[in-house]
Amino acid sequence: MNKWVLGARPRTLPAAIAPVVVASALAGPDFNWFRATLALNVGVWLQIGVNFANDYSDGIKGTDDDRVGPIRLVASGIATAKSVKGAAFISFAIACIAGAWLAFLTSPLLIIVGAISIAAAWGYTGGKNPYGYKGLGDISVFIFFGVIATVGTFYVQSETITLLSFIVSIPMGVLSCAILAINNLRDRPKDELANKLTLAVRIGDTKARYMYVSLLAIAHIAAIATLIPTALLTLLLLPMSISISSQVLRGASGKDLVPVLGRTGKLQLIFSIVFAVGLAIQ
Repeated sequence: MNKWVLGARPRTLPAAIAPVVVASALAGPDFNWFRATLALNVGVWLQIGVNFANDYSDGIKGTDDDRVGPIRLVASGIATAKSVKGAAFISFAIACIAGAWLAFLTSPLLIIVGAISIAAAWGYTGGKNPYGYKGLGDISVFIFFGVIATVGTFYVQSETITLLSFIVSIPMGVLSCAILAINNLRDRPKDELANKLTLAVRIGDTKARYMYVSLLAIAHIAAIATLIPTALLTLLLLPMSISISSQVLRGASGKDLVPVLGRTGKLQLIFSIVFAVGLAIQ
């Protein structure tokens, strides 16, 4: 497979797609395919940009040396640090163009939101004091790939923000955090040696596993909390959530967690589709 496709880490893209799917369904009669497409481009290219930025920053710091999981372009030597950094900036630029278009169609305040989002994307592992190395990555993912992505997509179509749009953002946020949690659980031993103090490193292996299971549980609870009867369709995915959780609680580690990452991304995508159907037919 092309190295740039691998570096973009396609398995993480459901985190960018899911909020747009759910928010667009919630928009109902206000659904606008063009604005939804622009929002999708913002989310997807921002996620790809984050992946390249992390590859670059961790690579030049040496944090990605001797890793399991997805290939690291810089650490493996199959791409130069300069080219990966350039790929990150190009991805961010595409997200900026789509975001600026949405700001022109709706509110210029979106430009500020976009600027903060890109700064947060770069600052996760980049710069002198990356907050991802301090265990703050999870809350950032919840805010940007959960709340902002979902509420923002709803806003650009309906031009309003509601309590319900915030509630439906919670499952999207915690499932995105679950993807990060599996990544961090898989990399925990290496991160600890590299002094990358992710939340998994800070709380330890056992608590990190329980946190992952809790994130999946919160997704289902939040869907129920919408008080929309058809949102209960998401309970059809409870067996899948339980199956993945059992695999994590049984102690899967290292390379054995790579398929779990894929299953978590698949769960988020299927969850978003089922949830969207429930919101659309309410």
